[in-house]
Amino acid sequence: MPELPDVEGFRRQLAVCGGQRRVTGVDVLDAGVLQGVSEQRLRRELTGARLGVPRRHGKWLLVPADNGPTLAWHFGMTGSLRCCSPREPIHRHDRLIVTFDDGPQLRYRDQRKLKGISWMRGPALDRLLDKLGPDALTVTPAELEDALSRRRAPVKNALMNQSVVAGLGNLLCDEILWQARVDPRTPARELDTAVHRRVHGTMGRVLRTSVRAECVPPEPSWLTGRRDASEPSCPRCGRPLESMRMAGRRTVWCPHCQT
Repeated sequence: MPELPDVEGFRRQLAVCGGQRRVTGVDVLDAGVLQGVSEQRLRRELTGARLGVPRRHGKWLLVPADNGPTLAWHFGMTGSLRCCSPREPIHRHDRLIVTFDDGPQLRYRDQRKLKGISWMRGPALDRLLDKLGPDALTVTPAELEDALSRRRAPVKNALMNQSVVAGLGNLLCDEILWQARVDPRTPARELDTAVHRRVHGTMGRVLRTSVRAECVPPEPSWLTGRRDASEPSCPRCGRPLESMRMAGRRTVWCPHCQT
């Protein structure tokens, strides 16, 4: 599932492929990925517009058009953006193709179509952003502590809640908590200030490495590199990892290291 580092990579793709360029064509190959806008309206209003500088907030990628609306992506479980030559064959999971005035194409590819593309004007965009917490890459220690200290939920669930902090998904939360030595089942409000700050510092380090890789890297020294082994063991102590369902997702942790 695309998380903050993946979406940051998509932002870079969009900046190279479509930033500051005029749209000359919009091909909707599957209208099922459009959220709150018809195929006809998107094609009519987006064609001829020039896209501005893309920005990311959490897992959302936002790019303003010079005619007013903002093109917004949420990538769900399997979405991605690709900058392609028009000569490149269309993939069977390509759902939207945006062509620019000097030839490149931006292709939205998505197998499962759980989220998709919105075409938002100011008030709708404001409502979206108001529902999101601070971005995980820029949240301050004080903001994170304030948000977590008011949550009864387990810290793993709280970190995955996009209204608490935006951008973290399952892999990132497990990795951050493993590196910070925090049990994911601990109620968020029971963590003291020292642990909040340790989580914040760890989150920053994990995100910076992951943003460079444009994914949560499966490094052998990281939990992510071991969690899917046939007999997963902790990279730090070598003991068996445990797993359970939390917030609907498979959560992995080391019961020896994360106390």
